[in-house]
Amino acid sequence: MTETTLPGFARLGLVRAGYELKQFFREREQVIFVFSLPVVLLMLFGSVFEGEWDGTGVTVAEVYTAGMIGAGVLAVSFQNLGISIAMEREDGTLKRLAGTPMPPASYFLGKILSVLVMGVCELVLLLTVAVLLYGLELPSDWLTLGWVLTLGLAAGCLLGIAISSLPRSARSASAVVTLPFLVLQFISGVFIPFTELPAWLVNVSSIFPLKWMCQGVRSVILGPGGQSLEMTGSYELGRVALVLGAWVVGGLVLCLITFRWKSRRDG
Repeated sequence: MTETTLPGFARLGLVRAGYELKQFFREREQVIFVFSLPVVLLMLFGSVFEGEWDGTGVTVAEVYTAGMIGAGVLAVSFQNLGISIAMEREDGTLKRLAGTPMPPASYFLGKILSVLVMGVCELVLLLTVAVLLYGLELPSDWLTLGWVLTLGLAAGCLLGIAISSLPRSARSASAVVTLPFLVLQFISGVFIPFTELPAWLVNVSSIFPLKWMCQGVRSVILGPGGQSLEMTGSYELGRVALVLGAWVVGGLVLCLITFRWKSRRDG
């Protein structure tokens, strides 16, 4: 009798990612909400606030496109994982998975890979809308856009996993995760330009990754003309990488400290 060996954690992670994506795309309401909300907001703000920023050659639609890309990509990682994992903990899915031979790393790898696919879909959808409706030119610096969104996705995934342990129940998960993220969007330059915000709010937003994600995306979408719209007159890409990298490390530490496989009622 030969001993059966399980596939490596990476292969199991790919299988888990496929399962996660199938589950996600079967829930039509969830798919519509996740992908349509940033698009609807982009169309709304892009239509209401028209024209260019004085002396920059940058259109208002371009600014909102960059902001919605940053917010949309972080939403599919931080918000999506924070809520979905809390629900899986509540209904016993995590408890059952913890009792299977599947390595925990495969579960998290599957989550992250599925989020990566959703993030790419979000990016393509928003760019398509911006090109067709507002004449946006596709970015040329894909390398910068790639590392900014990759670091942002990594930070968002880890923070989403960490915050999933905060809600006391699945019912409260949406409020616990969505409300602070919504507030963060308003103070991070997604909906309201930094020039319209008080300095102390800008300082608060500078602590969190969303502000830096959007700033990195603006460097690609707006180009040199948009630097004058930044608080420092520069995109500060070095600092963008430093802050997002710090949040990746910090998010990993928070995951290791806070993550639970069981709900509070299970002990």
